[in-house]
Amino acid sequence: MDQRRLSWPVSEPSSERRSKFSLPLLVVTVGGLVTMGTEMCASRLLAPYFGNSLPVWGVLIGLLLACLAVGSVLGGRLADRSPDEALLYQLAGWAGLAIGIIPYVARPVLGSVSSGLTSASVWAIVGAFGGVLALFTVPMVLLGCLSPFVLRLSLREVGSGGDVAGRISALGTLGSLLGTFGAVFVLIPGIGTRRSMVLLGLLVALVALLGLRRLGSRWAVLWLLVCLSLTGLVLLPSGSIKPNSGLLYEHESMYNYVQVLREGDQILLKLNEGEGIQSVYEPGQVLSGYVYDYFLLVPYFQSRPESPPGQSVCIVGLAGGTSARLFSEVFGPLPIDGVEIDATVVEAGRRFMDLNLPNLQITIMDGRQYLAATPKRYDVVLLDAYNPPYIPFHLTTREFFELVYEHQTEDGVLGINVAHLENDSTLVRAIAATVGSVYPSVYVIDTQSGLNSVVVASHQKTEWSEVSARLSSLTAAALRQVIQRAEGRIKPFTARRERILTDDQAPVEQLVHAMLARYLSNPVPSEVNP
Repeated sequence: MDQRRLSWPVSEPSSERRSKFSLPLLVVTVGGLVTMGTEMCASRLLAPYFGNSLPVWGVLIGLLLACLAVGSVLGGRLADRSPDEALLYQLAGWAGLAIGIIPYVARPVLGSVSSGLTSASVWAIVGAFGGVLALFTVPMVLLGCLSPFVLRLSLREVGSGGDVAGRISALGTLGSLLGTFGAVFVLIPGIGTRRSMVLLGLLVALVALLGLRRLGSRWAVLWLLVCLSLTGLVLLPSGSIKPNSGLLYEHESMYNYVQVLREGDQILLKLNEGEGIQSVYEPGQVLSGYVYDYFLLVPYFQSRPESPPGQSVCIVGLAGGTSARLFSEVFGPLPIDGVEIDATVVEAGRRFMDLNLPNLQITIMDGRQYLAATPKRYDVVLLDAYNPPYIPFHLTTREFFELVYEHQTEDGVLGINVAHLENDSTLVRAIAATVGSVYPSVYVIDTQSGLNSVVVASHQKTEWSEVSARLSSLTAAALRQVIQRAEGRIKPFTARRERILTDDQAPVEQLVHAMLARYLSNPVPSEVNP
């Protein structure tokens, strides 16, 4: 076959062709940047309504990839039928406009999708699915059209097709890298999710405007007006992210959407969708009325508790400092190391929850990384690192508990807050069994709410009769109140056939999902307060 029949005639000098197609190649780069930047922003947009759990991330990434795939097919077909450069810029411009208005339709859309759904994570996944489809289908399909369209415009000779396709793919990937890092480390922390998304839409619309203006298209006036409108939206104050009654503070960090609210005399710290309470503060009150109070009993599970019990304490998951404040109020100014991964949460605690204890040393770091790096050993370690309804899997494994064990004194104790559902303690038993593969004695304290348990493990083997007698002999008023609430709810743990969670396999999310599925068949209206 004659090779000339497989190529298009080229009448332009190579320098002119490069100049002509430099702008379409810029479309590919910006398209990749905006695609990944929008995906990062989308996760933050969904978090106040559905959380940012692994399943929600899975729904988000999967649906966006599906939209991009559909866009690639449509873009390729459209380019073959009408290989018009002006049409490319129109597609880019409409994608930018669609992205720019998402933050302003997201609140009613996500609010309507999430209303009526239970707080169970299964329904959060369903809601996230609907929210992503409603908000992101159009812009992501349009963005998916861009690369195959540019490839069709750029491909002048069959013999160079591989090189052209490779360069276009590389530019798209480069843009994706810039979008990912730029959104995570610059835009979202700097100007917030909504203005970041408008700015990304503006960026695509500007490229469309430049291209249409270069072609002398009458559509350039429309996209000039669009760009001016989006610029105005970027400059406007962003307003409240998720208005709530009693809202004192809200902020988006690199890890969470953080809210502080006043409910009656209490100040509450909530993260993401707000189904759980991460910290509670009530001036003038010692006990919180929540699961944190039960941590006060953990030091008495030592084989030979000192007075005051627990000479050194480490709290992994400090949040707003409720547990640290309880220990300081009841046991005096013990040295406490508080580890919290999110600096914004700590700042909220300092501003609204009096997190200014002189005996508290705060470290901003992942709890496991902290224990791996510190040479310190602790009498008491408390683990309360919840991202409702999940505990981060790497803080539930045998390898992690071996690390904790190594960083405790010879008579150290460990206390872990674990959420569960009415009559379903699958996750509690899995974590208790895993802890029991490292520690010689394990106990479970069920809280009165019926939605939390505290798993307690002692470095030395202990007998329940001795621990029970020790608890019964306590006379401090605050401790007596907690003991009364825990009466009949403390029991030694005996493993059955529970799977031991490991770094290689710790299906925490699946265990939670199975619990939630059983819950949906017979729901009990309650609020989880991890």
